[in-house]
Amino acid sequence: MASLGPSEVLLKSMLAEKITWREFSKQYREEMFAPAATDAGNATIKNHGQKFTLRLIAKLAGKENVTLLCHCAEDAKECHRFLLEKLIKQECGAKA
Repeated sequence: MASLGPSEVLLKSMLAEKITWREFSKQYREEMFAPAATDAGNATIKNHGQKFTLRLIAKLAGKENVTLLCHCAEDAKECHRFLLEKLIKQECGAKA
């Protein structure tokens, strides 16, 4: 779900090593709760609806298992899916 991923600008900054993982993590969390204006700089990935989608996934995670997938390598230590897992747990207190 593109709406749960980082913005293109943020992702490109991380991939180009222009920002640290710590800064990426902070900005990703901010984007997840930002207004739809975040989309103004995104040519192809539109993140609007991320707050609604996060709440929906958190609600589902409260009732059953939720699987998070990404293009990152399975053994990647720095991937937004780990940040997303924490956000889901914060939203519902469930195991993601």
